[in-house]
Amino acid sequence: MSLHFELNEVTKKLPKHLHKFVVQQPYEEYTAQNQAVWRYVMRMNVDYLSKVAHKSYITGLEKTGISVDNIPYMEGMNRILKEIGWAAVSVDGFIPPNAFMEFQAYNVLVIASDMRTINHIEYTPAPDIIHEAAGHAPIISNPEYAEYLRRFGEIGSKAISSAKDYEMYEAIRLLSILKENPNSTEKEVEAAQENVEFLQNNMGELSEMAQIRNLHWWTVEYGLIGALNNPKIYGAGLLSSIGESAWCMKDEVKKVAYSIDAASVNFDITKPQPQLFVTPDFAYLSLVLDEFANTMAIRTGGLKSIQKLIDSENLGTIELTTGIQISGVFTNVIQYKNNKVAYFQTTGATALANRDKELIGHGITSHAGGFGSPVGKLKGINLPIEDMSPRDLKAYGIYEGEFMTLEFESGVIVKGKAITGTRDLRGKILIISFDDCTVTYKEEVLFQPEWGIYDMAVGKEVVSSYAGPADVDSFLGLGKVSKTKTHKISYTKKELELYGLYTKVKELRESNSSTNKNITEIFNQLKSKFQGDWLLSLELYELALQHNYSIKETILERLEALKCNKSYTRLIENGLILCQV
Repeated sequence: MSLHFELNEVTKKLPKHLHKFVVQQPYEEYTAQNQAVWRYVMRMNVDYLSKVAHKSYITGLEKTGISVDNIPYMEGMNRILKEIGWAAVSVDGFIPPNAFMEFQAYNVLVIASDMRTINHIEYTPAPDIIHEAAGHAPIISNPEYAEYLRRFGEIGSKAISSAKDYEMYEAIRLLSILKENPNSTEKEVEAAQENVEFLQNNMGELSEMAQIRNLHWWTVEYGLIGALNNPKIYGAGLLSSIGESAWCMKDEVKKVAYSIDAASVNFDITKPQPQLFVTPDFAYLSLVLDEFANTMAIRTGGLKSIQKLIDSENLGTIELTTGIQISGVFTNVIQYKNNKVAYFQTTGATALANRDKELIGHGITSHAGGFGSPVGKLKGINLPIEDMSPRDLKAYGIYEGEFMTLEFESGVIVKGKAITGTRDLRGKILIISFDDCTVTYKEEVLFQPEWGIYDMAVGKEVVSSYAGPADVDSFLGLGKVSKTKTHKISYTKKELELYGLYTKVKELRESNSSTNKNITEIFNQLKSKFQGDWLLSLELYELALQHNYSIKETILERLEALKCNKSYTRLIENGLILCQV
């Protein structure tokens, strides 16, 4: 499979299962109007955000090589981003949260390749290249924030989802696509909106992934920094929205001191936010992230952590005290007194690993039908198996070639002939393999001799549980690419004619070859055929004003008339101010 991205010092470290989310940036599909929208938004941002954004933003634009005049090429961005240890790849709209976080953990920004339409110039519910390239990229030039982003991805990619999270992701993805596509019908948008609202109201208890997505939203996307009464913007959603970046500074938007409580505050991606969270500085973001990570199964372990994996119905990993890691779809756990784990079970392909590397002979072909094992200490023996020396093991009858009965404190009984053991480099025993083995718990048979060799994982406790495999190479086809694709917009003959005029103006500006005559000709065509287009009139006025062409007053009159449309009023007024700069 050919790669859709440039390999460099950063991207070459991406695991192969993430490659399938990367798409070729469709640069040739950006219309001249798309380029004009980019230029308008970026000029507005640089002008306004220089006053209200965190100081890292404007300097970051320069460091990341993002041009105000043209939509950036991914290759060009990467040549500059690698200087600060980051990279960017192009993706098709929203990608699954775990995949998004994992890219971030590898210092790779995922940049939606689509470009917002002129109808959504102030705000788009869909991720687009303005949001990603002009919102996320500049702020990572701040080292403290960049490390927070990387660490967030590292922790977030291990967050356990609920079975409903992916359904919600698909619903939001579809809604954002439909809202941005001018060819969508009102009925389609309404149906998608109703589905999102229904799911939002029926999610049940928030999963780890849902909570960490909330933290991501209220910091990385919509975060404010500094004093509560005079904060600055650093969130990419605000930095890329000329509408919300102004709205968020108003008193109507409640400002709340950022804390771990934000993990429980849900958001609606399709609407402006009613409240925003303010962090005192970037270092505090990492403190809250670490505080939240302490509540996650990856750090707490135990019975509840396995139950989260079972509820998720997705691939996950548990780690025992010996360091052995079991990756698969967990379907059952037996508990005994004080909420301790007695036995766990996966169903289907399972792999065993140590230190995130698959153990030889214990991949998914060896454990294609699942894996189960007791956890804990043996009954009446205070010394856990994992802490036993070879002499201790022999003394307790745990010896290769010997038929033995191991009764655990939980009541799980393993009877069989020990044939071998697997140890780590430090000599700690990880697995004991049995032949002719029967495993029972009370009246329940958990393993029978006819099923083959029984591999028992050794460990007195479950110390960690998390989403995904221990070794990413153990499982093929990790992660699902959505079947719902962003819609390629089809243009009418008249629209293409309009974009042709945009192209002419762009060429005149860049080649510095405009004249009163050619500006007048284009303006007359625009006025007669495309009465509702305000942005090209603004670009024509800018050139006429710069060169003091006589047509400037006529174009200005046209813009003043277009301002009567309330949808255009603020856009034109702001644009006219820019023309004076």
